[in-house]
Amino acid sequence: MPAICATAGKGRDLEALARLIRYWILVSTTTAGSGHPTSSLSAVELMTALFFGCHFRFDPSDPKHPNNDRLIFSKGHASPLMYALWAAAGAVPAEELLTLRKFGSPLEGHPTSRFPLAEAATGSLGQGLAIGVGMALNAKYVDKLPYRTFVLLGDSEMSEGSQWEAMLLAAHYKLDNLVGIIDVNRLGQRGETMFGHDLAAYEERVRAFGWVTLTVDGHSLPEVQTAYARAATSRDQPVMIIAGTVKGKGVPFIEDKNGWHGKPLSPEELQKALGILGPVDETLRGAFMPPEDRRPAAAVPGPVPPPAYTLGEKVATRKAYGRALARIFPAHPDMVVLDGEVGNSTYAEIFKEAWPERFFEMYIAEQNMAGAALGMSLRGRKPFVSTFAAFLTRAADQIRMSQYSDADMVFCGSHCGVSIGEDGPSQMGLEDLALFRAVHDSVVLYPADAVSAERLVEAAAARRGLTYIRTTRMAAPVIYGPKEEFPVGGCKVLRRSEGDQALIVAAGVTLHQALAAADALAAEGLRVRVIDLYSVKPLDVDTLREAAGETGRVVVAEDHYPEGGLGEAVAGVLAGLPLAFRSLAVRRRPMSGKPEELLDYEGISAAAIATAVRELLGKERQGREGGR
Repeated sequence: MPAICATAGKGRDLEALARLIRYWILVSTTTAGSGHPTSSLSAVELMTALFFGCHFRFDPSDPKHPNNDRLIFSKGHASPLMYALWAAAGAVPAEELLTLRKFGSPLEGHPTSRFPLAEAATGSLGQGLAIGVGMALNAKYVDKLPYRTFVLLGDSEMSEGSQWEAMLLAAHYKLDNLVGIIDVNRLGQRGETMFGHDLAAYEERVRAFGWVTLTVDGHSLPEVQTAYARAATSRDQPVMIIAGTVKGKGVPFIEDKNGWHGKPLSPEELQKALGILGPVDETLRGAFMPPEDRRPAAAVPGPVPPPAYTLGEKVATRKAYGRALARIFPAHPDMVVLDGEVGNSTYAEIFKEAWPERFFEMYIAEQNMAGAALGMSLRGRKPFVSTFAAFLTRAADQIRMSQYSDADMVFCGSHCGVSIGEDGPSQMGLEDLALFRAVHDSVVLYPADAVSAERLVEAAAARRGLTYIRTTRMAAPVIYGPKEEFPVGGCKVLRRSEGDQALIVAAGVTLHQALAAADALAAEGLRVRVIDLYSVKPLDVDTLREAAGETGRVVVAEDHYPEGGLGEAVAGVLAGLPLAFRSLAVRRRPMSGKPEELLDYEGISAAAIATAVRELLGKERQGREGGR
């Protein structure tokens, strides 16, 4: 049997390390009183051989080294195994394993970025392989480094369509630097998985997606070692190791038994299990093969010209988005752009034409696109991800989970709202503001013209974190000059006078409707203030509260459902102020039609906004008269 690459202590063999890792899995989960020991035990040999069998190149003194190999635990509930592996590598003190799942401990029930050696937050199953695709894409096509990405997969999560999206894309991009390992232990949370221990079923399906498949006994260290060595020789094809394993391996009285998922041993059962396991050397440690000290070519940011538009010129904000990407890339050379086969509609194709080596077509596979973007972000890139706003809802879970990986990425949803017109409701993004506002520490931006769109793309590129930009299909007149600035958290007051009787708050399409309404009301002698709330999250709370307090009446108009949209955001910060409030939003089931017809139908057109203002004023007059 091959020797461990390097160890310190006694018992220099992989079996001894595997036994120690099993010991720590059992002790840590029983101490925690919860966890997933059986799912961790089944993959011990698979991971011990990878870490300490001369296959995984990693410098633990420099975990961010750009040429380190990467390991993603897609089956995040096997975190006790992951933490024990790093303890066996000397990167985590063994005593820290006893803090598993305790409040304040970085060793959480499923890994997040609070554990610095976790590549990504996982636990919502079916996402790890897409993240691995992003890392492998970065290695092969951007950094041009030889590091490899390994992804530990559970057999249950192979029912997730996102896994097969990732497999298609990995084969398409010939990611021979990507290795998946399916831990086929037969049992899921409530019983047998779809294929049980039928390894041939997995092999047939994975091979059909263009991968090399290697089937092994997952508890045979020599077989697993051989599989990793063979995986390293693949050219132009990703590799999937399909490993037959036993859930709960090493503890005979729970091996391959249903009902033990997510259930630790009692203290009495632990002592029985440890007696069966036998003596372990708690001083034993393994070490990695070091990576080659290679780094990506350094890119020096350069100057970029300002956006060039003339007042009144009609340009769709989606087109300005594409122009901005191409324009600012020299200043942000870490950028990559991913699109879901709609680049000629989102206008990401403008970037593709200018910088084709940094554009990645992800096809109609939004979940994989979001996951791959996260993987690239975690390797130091700044992904801009675009598709129709409506289709981003397919990737809601990937977007939700990315916050726990400290993602630095930008999503752009085009074709938002009923204003897209004739394509009908299936294409209308009407939930996207709610989706992205709900993500912790996200920023949500909604430009109304080409200048603000380009400036907000710049702002998104400059900030760290998750940003959403909402763009519109229809062309709109440019209302801002080329030197206008749009800081995150700001807004623009576009109409203002000392005698303003109401405040209209809008963004995007409805801002132009609000301006038209303000002009119509002014012709009647009614003065209103108009705010462009281009930063939906965070809001400019001070400006909103000041304007609402001075006018006493607020109308919010948005091309979005009321739940989670602009109206609710504004109402939340105006709570407690003595004022009249009206929210105009998409409240009727939308249909195909011309944009103007749909804005009227939903009550968010200029005419509807003006009517709402008149009603607020009229109702208040009636109330005062009735109180005399």
